Amino acid sequence: MDTKELLKKVRKIEIKTRRLSDHIFGGEYHSTFKGRGMTFSEVRQYQFGDDVRNIDWNVTARYNEPYIKVFEEERELTMMLMVDVSGSELFGTNTQFKNETITEISATLAFSAMQNNDKVGLILFSDEIELFIPPKKGKSHVLRIIRELLEHKPKSTKTDVSQALRFLSSVMKKKAIVFILSDFIADEYEQTLKISAKKHDLTGIRIYDKREEEIPNLGIVQMLDSETGESMLVNTGSKKVRNNYAKFYRNKVNYFQELFSRSGAGTINTRVDESYVKKLLGYFKRRG
Repeated sequence: MDTKELLKKVRKIEIKTRRLSDHIFGGEYHSTFKGRGMTFSEVRQYQFGDDVRNIDWNVTARYNEPYIKVFEEERELTMMLMVDVSGSELFGTNTQFKNETITEISATLAFSAMQNNDKVGLILFSDEIELFIPPKKGKSHVLRIIRELLEHKPKSTKTDVSQALRFLSSVMKKKAIVFILSDFIADEYEQTLKISAKKHDLTGIRIYDKREEEIPNLGIVQMLDSETGESMLVNTGSKKVRNNYAKFYRNKVNYFQELFSRSGAGTINTRVDESYVKKLLGYFKRRG
């Protein structure tokens, strides 16, 4: 992708996702992810309707008229986007690839954080850490994150969620809002998820394609495993083959759902041909 085409794509995603974060998610995000509490801001003259419990009696006595303490929310939150860039994210049969949906969701969340003056960081992972962008504030930083999501070419096609969570623990010493975006066709990340969920406000966003849920009867077809690169002939006409695959897929989804729930982490499931806007908004409203 040349620079001109990349900038055009970044701009297109910015316009779409910025509009969503400005008009829909900004307020929901703010009410869902609150700061560390209230901190003193200033003292001002008492006005009708103010809470009398906030009267500053020392200042009131000094000026011989009522003054109150004003408090504001102490936010200074950090959002970490953990994005799976393995080979399976390049799958799509209908409207767009999974990685395109992941990029749009990530951009929407990043702009929502930016609107609330929070920091945003990025971890791209496969079965290794592909890229780490430390959390920062500002529009230019968010645009850099979008560029990396669009342009990054992964070194590996495999997935290791556990490795990514271990890296998160090593670089994020303070509590963060963490979104993991993946299809979660993975396992063996139970222990690291439990540790991360105790420390961070963690949400798993599972992005999938309807064709991944079951194999249609197409006879004997050649299939490529996007993560291992292995090519094989599969008899999709066999009911046993189709049932075994459906069972395998359901087990992966159940593992994701049950493990996140037991760990106290949130989950969102969205198909590439569905509105992720409704899914995100519903999640924010339930949590808020």
